[in-house]
Amino acid sequence: MLYFRLTEVKLLYRSCYGKSQAFEYYSHSSINSCGGCENRVAIDRGLRLADKRSLPCPKRLEWLSARDDLYEQIMHKAWYPEGEYFGQSYEEPEVLDSSLMIMPLVFFSTPADPRFLGTLKAILRSPERGGLTSNGLVYRYDVTKSDDGVGGEEGTFCLCTLWTIEALARAGEYDKGMLVKAVGMFEDFLQYMNHLGLCTEEISEAGEALGNAVQGFTHVTLISAAYNLSRLQSKFKI
Repeated sequence: MLYFRLTEVKLLYRSCYGKSQAFEYYSHSSINSCGGCENRVAIDRGLRLADKRSLPCPKRLEWLSARDDLYEQIMHKAWYPEGEYFGQSYEEPEVLDSSLMIMPLVFFSTPADPRFLGTLKAILRSPERGGLTSNGLVYRYDVTKSDDGVGGEEGTFCLCTLWTIEALARAGEYDKGMLVKAVGMFEDFLQYMNHLGLCTEEISEAGEALGNAVQGFTHVTLISAAYNLSRLQSKFKI
C-alpha cells in the first residue's frame, strides 16, 4: 500500500537529532549534512505522495513541520560562512563533502542558489587548493580531515563525480560556461569505462578501477547525467 506510516517519518526526523546515517559513511560521531538532506527529501516525498494519491495523512501538519525544520537545520548548521559552502556535518561544516552535490538533483535547493554554487565551486577546486576535484574526477571527501569509520586511502568516487557533473549541467541553465564544463567533465569520465562500457565504484589517481565492479549506482547516475546533459545541450544548442 502506498502509504507513509507516521512512525517511519518520525524515525527519519529523529535521526537528524541523533547521529544521522549517511550514504557510504560509517562514522556515527556527527550529524551528517547529506543524511539530513536525504531525510528531509524523504519526508517531502511522503507529503507529495499523500497529496497526489489522495492518501490519508492525519499528521500532515506534523510532517510539514518536520520537513521545514530539517531544511532550516541544514541551511544554518551545515553552512560554513568562512568558506561560503555547505560542509559535511553540523559539527564540522568546514569539511567538504561532494555528496552534497545531490541537493539540486532532489530539489532540496535550486542549482542557481548562491550557497549551493559556493559549495559547487569549492568542490571543483583541486585538492591542493582545498577542493575535491582532480583530473575531472571528484573525491567524496578528504580522508585526512574526515573520520569515516573506514580508514585508509580512497580513490575518486564515481557517483559523486557524476552528481557533480549533473549539478554543473543544471547550473548551466543560468550560466552557459558551467554547462560547457559539465560536458567536458562527462566526456572525460567516459574514457575511464572499460571495453564493455562498464564502470566501477571508484577510480584511482592513476586511472585504475577501484572498489565494487560493476557498480550499479554509478550507471544509474551516469544515465541521469547523460539525459540532463543531452536535454540542456539541445535547449542551448551546444
